[in-house]
Amino acid sequence: QVQLVESGGGLVQAGGSLRLSCAASRSIFSINTMEWYRQAPGKQREFVASIWSSGSTNYADSVKGRFTISSDNAKNTVHLQMNSLKPEDTAVYYCKAPMFRSWGQGTQVTVSS
Repeated sequence: QVQLVESGGGLVQAGGSLRLSCAASRSIFSINTMEWYRQAPGKQREFVASIWSSGSTNYADSVKGRFTISSDNAKNTVHLQMNSLKPEDTAVYYCKAPMFRSWGQGTQVTVSS
């Protein structure tokens, strides 16, 4: 089992940046894959980015070139650096460990136009 705690959300103007963090209760290297999802009001939760223990990454088309996922194995933390934010990026962002079917509680990101 693993517990996940997200942080770093907030209010930012369009074009700005935020860095989200997801702290895991166990070694993220042992988790194999970590993912970020987001859910906007009235919409389904959608995939944003993933990172494998090998370092390989994958991104949704809507965030490619703007978001970067990374891991800090020493701190058992996964980050999501979000640049050039747009109002349509407004959502609650969730961290997920598919191996354990675990989700964090989410962190709100609001981008004003």
